Amino acid sequence: MSKKIAVLITDEFEDSEFTSPAEAYSKAGHQVVTIDKKAGVTVTGKQGKVQVKIDKDIDHVSPDDFDALLLPGGHSPDSLRGDDRFVNFTKAFVESGKPIFAICHGPQLLISANATRGRKMTSVKAIAIDLKNAGADFYDKEVVVDNDKLVTSRTPDDLPAFNRESLRILETA
Repeated sequence: MSKKIAVLITDEFEDSEFTSPAEAYSKAGHQVVTIDKKAGVTVTGKQGKVQVKIDKDIDHVSPDDFDALLLPGGHSPDSLRGDDRFVNFTKAFVESGKPIFAICHGPQLLISANATRGRKMTSVKAIAIDLKNAGADFYDKEVVVDNDKLVTSRTPDDLPAFNRESLRILETA
């Protein structure tokens, strides 16, 4: 059954941490919906190789509209967590119990949403201490799955495992 996946994304996202999961989800028949401050604009990845057109603006979406949430890394999550609308969307998504997939710096939005305490997680090394301080049970592994609701990975090198586990959860959600 096809799922609708929200992606919180803005400029300076890590290119492959969006493109690889988005391609895998689309190939499996799922719909990927990009969300930023304004619909119709184009955001550019950190590597400058990927441009993504934004489908929806944050003011016109609700977690109720989606089946899962993708939080790609790069500088995007840090930029977005400075805006309460993105933090509140993330918090509401966590409270809904729907699956969340976060890679690299993606967990920064979960930290700001106060949604990491007691969760098994991983991330890029640079924010590992932030996750630990926010109460996460940190594991330095290519992919960590918490209760089949949260998938986290460290870097683009981990994308095969990240995509595999995300797709597995989408099939059972």
